[in-house]
Amino acid sequence: MVTDLSVELVAVRHGITAWNLERRYQGQQDIPLLFPDAEAGLLALRELLADERFDAIYSSDLQRCQQTLAWSRAATPGTAVSLEPRLRELDFGDYEGKVYDELKALPHYRAWIDSVGELQIPGGESSGQLRARLDAWLDDLAANAHAGNHQKILAVTHGGVIRELRRRFETIGFWDGIVHQAQGRRWQLIYQHNAQGKGEWQCSSSSAVPAQESATP
Repeated sequence: MVTDLSVELVAVRHGITAWNLERRYQGQQDIPLLFPDAEAGLLALRELLADERFDAIYSSDLQRCQQTLAWSRAATPGTAVSLEPRLRELDFGDYEGKVYDELKALPHYRAWIDSVGELQIPGGESSGQLRARLDAWLDDLAANAHAGNHQKILAVTHGGVIRELRRRFETIGFWDGIVHQAQGRRWQLIYQHNAQGKGEWQCSSSSAVPAQESATP
């Protein structure tokens, strides 16, 4: 059984793609980054992570995340890097490749929006299915962190995944957890076992990546 542990998890969203600019649902379509548009964000992310050292790195296996990881130069010799299909974006099924104006009159699309993603998308996933695969990944993250003494972990992933992680760790609404491309969140997490012996992640602090400047009093 995994004993209690503490880790810092940094999750960043991939850089800009053509479909981001066109406001198309990308989902699990393997869309590459768009250059030169993505470059400024990627260089800023590289500078941000330049002095950070990660014990383990996870990346969605879709190429826009792999490209973002390569540009970030976060991986150093000896760092374990795992391509992780469970970190893929929500599967938008029949909505993938479409924009809001193409979908807004469809009853099932309106019902999905009103359900905060809880309804299953035709041909795709529900928020519950996304949560289930992230639950499995977080369980494995705990086991790997314990076995490898990982104290600081990077995950390169997608907007919907970070929304779900923010909902879980920051107790905010799913639609409220937006992060922009090549930005993300930083969480200090503690893994503990409850009275039934089941492991649970608890968040002790969270912040934006890059950190936001405090407002002047």
